[in-house]
Amino acid sequence: MNVAVKYGVRFLLLVALQALVLNQLELGFGIQFMVYPLLIVLLPFEIGTISLMVIAFLMGILIDAFSNTYGLHASSAVVIAYFRPLIFKTFAPRDGYDPLKEGNSYDMGFRWFLYTFGLLLFIHHFWFFLLEIFRFDEFMFVLQKTFFSLPFSFVLCLIIQAMIVSKPKER
Repeated sequence: MNVAVKYGVRFLLLVALQALVLNQLELGFGIQFMVYPLLIVLLPFEIGTISLMVIAFLMGILIDAFSNTYGLHASSAVVIAYFRPLIFKTFAPRDGYDPLKEGNSYDMGFRWFLYTFGLLLFIHHFWFFLLEIFRFDEFMFVLQKTFFSLPFSFVLCLIIQAMIVSKPKER
């Protein structure tokens, strides 16, 4: 499958899932499922920061349009798109990244995925809830929502990744 088509389908799938299904769920304790940051991690390693931020903005603004969140998703997506190259550089393999691989747990290993995606997802959730509440006297509530939503979103992203990313063939 063409690379642009593959990422385009993932883009549409994750935006539709987030905007039409997950944003409608209410579990209590401030828990919200957010899976669209997975696309930002799965994009190719060699993509430029500006291109990454534009893709993240488009994805976020589409979700905002369906959710009436006035830029919360767009802002959060752009923030993690900005931090992605920095975090990827921090956790880069000794030989660098293979351009034929993508940033998933199958190609890069679960430990790498846990550290990089976990950190990016934490940044995303913290920024999202900080802007949503927008009061520093509610900082503990921001942390509560961040830490309660983070494991649920991470596990759901692992499940979605298992469905949309094919495992490398064994030799």
